Amino acid sequence: LSRAGAAEPRLKAAVHYNVGCLCQEVAEDKDIQFSKQTIAAISEITFRQCEIFAKDLEMFARHAKRSTINLDDVKLLARRSRSLEKYITQKAEELVLNNLEQKERKKKKSGTTKGKRTSEEQMEPIGAESEDSNMA
Repeated sequence: LSRAGAAEPRLKAAVHYNVGCLCQEVAEDKDIQFSKQTIAAISEITFRQCEIFAKDLEMFARHAKRSTINLDDVKLLARRSRSLEKYITQKAEELVLNNLEQKERKKKKSGTTKGKRTSEEQMEPIGAESEDSNMA
């Protein structure tokens, strides 16, 4: 068995568990019930769709001559769903802002432990980066 093949039963079980939890929430909220067969069918469809997504993402990256899947690949995958694409874009922007804030906090922390910061460092706006770091 390949490594991916060995993990598949665990992944399927995790998907099934989470689908069951979501169905339970919906059932309580909408005052309806889901049969075990329905939950199993939703779980199987969800798992198969995730496999398709994974293959598509891999192909998008490979087409761009990359070995790493990036945000552009995910946006391309979500292109047919405006709401999903908008959500992904919003979450990506939040991640960028969080990363910039963490970098700034580390900068300030290292600046205070190593001594006073220069006046140029103090005047640099939060989140500002050199052009070199944006080229990566």
